[in-house]
Amino acid sequence: MSSTPPVLALPSVSDALAERLQRGLVEVDETLRRVVDHEDPFIAEASAHLADAGGKRFRPLLTLLAAEVGAGLNDEVVAAATGVELTHLASLYHDDVMDEADVRRGAPSVNAKYDNSTAILVGDLLFGTASSIIADLGPEAVKIQAQTFVRLCSGQIRDDRPCPPGADPVEYYLGVLADKTGVLIATAARYGAMFGGCAPGTVETLRVYGERLGMAFQLADDLIDIASEAGETGKTPGTDLREGKATLPVLYARASTDPADARLQELLASDLRDDDRLEEALALLRVHPAMERAREHTFAVAREAQHALAELPDSEAKEALLALATGVVTRAG
Repeated sequence: MSSTPPVLALPSVSDALAERLQRGLVEVDETLRRVVDHEDPFIAEASAHLADAGGKRFRPLLTLLAAEVGAGLNDEVVAAATGVELTHLASLYHDDVMDEADVRRGAPSVNAKYDNSTAILVGDLLFGTASSIIADLGPEAVKIQAQTFVRLCSGQIRDDRPCPPGADPVEYYLGVLADKTGVLIATAARYGAMFGGCAPGTVETLRVYGERLGMAFQLADDLIDIASEAGETGKTPGTDLREGKATLPVLYARASTDPADARLQELLASDLRDDDRLEEALALLRVHPAMERAREHTFAVAREAQHALAELPDSEAKEALLALATGVVTRAG
């Protein structure tokens, strides 16, 4: 079984909190593997493919940690964390079809191992399974799940389309990220606070924190897609460039008026499915000031997430959430 290297370590916490979080993650993992099982062996295998490949389990960790701001771990928190992770996994099945990716979490992507139709249908099956789990948590949770799903899909649709004429490309892109990635991580934190017994104001605080954290997480992923070498992260470097997606460093490079950037801009406007052109574009981007500018913006969004927690009383959980915001933008993969 392949797995992505552990790149998002927990911040320094007490042994007691670390044990509770670890116990919660074990319960989430056991629940996840149980609900993706199926009487049909092929469906069971395809449904478990990405779950078996590992991953950071970042979203369920956030749900568990947000619950610690309240009363902590319980069965509803575990169920909510599982539902969020299933929703995330389902979206990856669809993402890999759209991106024509070959590798996910150090293993063959589902579309590469099986085919596009299987990846799409199994993704749909996992979305349905996630909704079934969330339905047991009550009507408010169902409403949140539905709203999250709508934003996920709208963000993915807009991500697959060019920036409309007259719109600012950077603002458009950041809006896509808020829907495509920020909303599910916001829901992860929101569910943790809700089912951890927090007051409504605290639930909203953690939702806002989660959305900013999610944007910082995706912005960091975009930097990693350019900066990483093959084999470092379990993903194929340059996937976004190959698919013609303009992430923040690309948008900044395109806007440059420096004549020295002519070759890079020419490459960014070309078909980067050609391996030689892709490698040249990656090499030029890695040393371009656009990378540092994008990195500075990424850290600024992480600080916004931290500032959202300002009104929460001091606690070990709050300190861990603050450290997590730093961790998502300093990780290696």
